[in-house]
Amino acid sequence: MTATILVADDDRAIRTVLDQALGRLGHQVRATGHAATLWQWVNDGQGDLVITDVLMPDENGLDLIPRIKKLRPNLRVIVMSAQNTLLTAVRATERGAFEYLPKPFDLRELVGAVERALNQPHSVAAGEAAPADEEALPLIGRSPAMQDIYRVLARLMATDLTVMITGESGTGKELVARALHDFGKRRAGPFVAVNMAAIPRELIESELFGHEKGAFTGALTRSSGRFEQAAGGTLFLDEIGDMPLEAQTRLLRVLQQGEYTTVGGRLPIRADVRIVAATHRALPQLVRQGLFREDLFYRLNVVPIRLPPLRERAEDIADLVRHFLAEARADGLPPKSLDAAALERLKAYMWPGNVRELENLVRRLAVLYSEDVIGLDAIEAELAEAPTASLPLPAGESLGAAAERQLREYFAAHKEGLPAAGLYDRVLREVERPLIALTLEATRGNQIRAAQLLGLNRNTLRKKIRELDIRVVRSIK
Repeated sequence: MTATILVADDDRAIRTVLDQALGRLGHQVRATGHAATLWQWVNDGQGDLVITDVLMPDENGLDLIPRIKKLRPNLRVIVMSAQNTLLTAVRATERGAFEYLPKPFDLRELVGAVERALNQPHSVAAGEAAPADEEALPLIGRSPAMQDIYRVLARLMATDLTVMITGESGTGKELVARALHDFGKRRAGPFVAVNMAAIPRELIESELFGHEKGAFTGALTRSSGRFEQAAGGTLFLDEIGDMPLEAQTRLLRVLQQGEYTTVGGRLPIRADVRIVAATHRALPQLVRQGLFREDLFYRLNVVPIRLPPLRERAEDIADLVRHFLAEARADGLPPKSLDAAALERLKAYMWPGNVRELENLVRRLAVLYSEDVIGLDAIEAELAEAPTASLPLPAGESLGAAAERQLREYFAAHKEGLPAAGLYDRVLREVERPLIALTLEATRGNQIRAAQLLGLNRNTLRKKIRELDIRVVRSIK
């Protein structure tokens, strides 16, 4: 389909790139650097698709979208923005944008969005945007991994779809659940969180569904459960992988039938909640081991969201540090900042405790150090006190058995998306690189000691460090 595409961006280079790329596909492009000109073209009935930046000299591109949708409901709008936050993605989606792309954007991704916008059937636009402000954002980060998460979250805000959040401890799974609630259509209702791992097995059903007076020994009065407390809002089931099988059966029945009964009760109660679940465990592995119901897994895993560990998005560390230092200042502590060397050291660290560990470290820096600008020496002193990173080995399990177990979990989790070729090299890279990086982290950059621990020649280690692009930060004597 050949179309006329209206482009508004105050960056001449971006206008030129889009003109050339879309022109090669046979489309006609009209480009401007001003929102007013774009609006005039739309008002005149021109264009089959709009691509607009957010920040332009005369008007915010997001403010144009409701006017465009009111005047021409079937004219789709793709939004681009260098303000790569969750709030931008939510506002763009809720105001009716067809797609949101962060800058710098992948040209192939944008071309794909253009083709979908021109060819997909039209549907009803989403409702009004959720009230929020930049300072209240629960999620921080501009890395590609976080941008993907923002876009998924933005599409989920106007739905009640069940969401499964996975990721290592400390990556912010509850923050994602809260964002789904706070920016979604159930934001006026309660957000209730319950940690499955923190409740005794015999009390889980009562905790979730409530109980009647006399239902069991000690039940002296009726008690409401978390489903009842979360009515009209969101119920966050954290560490769902630790839920016992008998409770899983009752939860499955709730998801299937939309109602539940209290322990000792007879009358069904409608379950008016959105379910968001989270776990750091590999649920497919638990399913194969008979520890988690397969049918419940599919009921919960309607929309999966994987949170990357902090070591996979080191480019977000500077933004996170600024955010945590700003929070410390809001708590009455003097303003602080980190110098470039200190930030680079934090980016090179492996962060076994993820964002939670970084937040704790920044809080300590703000309290314990008097300097306005905190340097590398302070970072080294703090990281020297951190627990040594190690492979998580269950009691009695050898390193080889642990590696086999983790590889089995990897294959199980990726069985639908394994590479067509080069699997040996890929797995070797994914195992070898973190092993060498962790060893260097444990030896604080001492390559001689690291080579001894790994059983490698020092020159071989140096070669691997170069080939695998491992950052080495040496200890300060």
